Amino acid sequence: MPATVECPRERVVLEFARYLVEERALSQASLDNSLPFVRSFLAHCFGAGPVVLGDLRAPDVTRFLLRKVHTVGASRAKLMVGALRSFFRFLRWHGDITIDLAFTVPRVADWRLASLPKSLPAEDVERLLKSCHRATVTGQRDYTLLLLLARLGLRAGEAVALTLDDIDWDAGELKVRGKGGREDRLPIPRDVGQAMATYLRQGRPRDCTTRRFFVRRRAPLRGFASSVAVCTIVRRELERAGIASPRKGAHLLRHSLATEMLRKGAPLAEIGEVLRHRLVDTTAIYAKVDLVALRSLAQPWPSGGEA
Repeated sequence: MPATVECPRERVVLEFARYLVEERALSQASLDNSLPFVRSFLAHCFGAGPVVLGDLRAPDVTRFLLRKVHTVGASRAKLMVGALRSFFRFLRWHGDITIDLAFTVPRVADWRLASLPKSLPAEDVERLLKSCHRATVTGQRDYTLLLLLARLGLRAGEAVALTLDDIDWDAGELKVRGKGGREDRLPIPRDVGQAMATYLRQGRPRDCTTRRFFVRRRAPLRGFASSVAVCTIVRRELERAGIASPRKGAHLLRHSLATEMLRKGAPLAEIGEVLRHRLVDTTAIYAKVDLVALRSLAQPWPSGGEA
């Protein structure tokens, strides 16, 4: 069933979205992360029939989560349970339910240091960059984008937000708008600067009015709508280069930069500075990549003797 205001489920979703914007002042990005899970939950519970919110019970929540949790990763699962808790609080505040269903939504176990950061070896990063068809307008744009991710460790959202006014050609610096409204200035490496200049001269549409640096190739000519577009480009170029990776998003190149710096002897403090981490603990995950240093800390396994 199409998601229109005539759809009973969609009317509930639109009321929830209005609440998120007007009462909680959330951004469009937050809505984009939350609303799909709410739509999926309502479809699971009510299908195409009438939406009777007062009939919702804890088993409905459990059945939905058990069905969905195996189809998403840990980060998406955390977004899902957060969206549902917020939705159930809204329903109770709105008077649609009397049961505190938010209390029935479990937490997602996600130990941040439980696994190694997924990264590509340096030769695969170079292979990825070379796979871009730089003779085409789209290829030059995508090459420039990948180069910014690989050399400067930009996040997908930071690349999307980049504007023409953020480039200081005289100083050779780039202003990056990061998390929490933070702004940093990064030096522009020579190959990155050359790629950016080539894109501006030969790839970026001249008839567009947006100040965004990266522009869509299809009308309307404007900047990328979200970081999803950046991740799509990374995934497409990985497939073109024939590189198999368990992770295919933009963060893969950020992790690859940090991992390569560590392998070349850079201290964690320097890596955290390049990646613009606010907390040292955020950079600590890369310590596990340094297997040589970790071996020196490992204790020998007991080889015998009395217990």
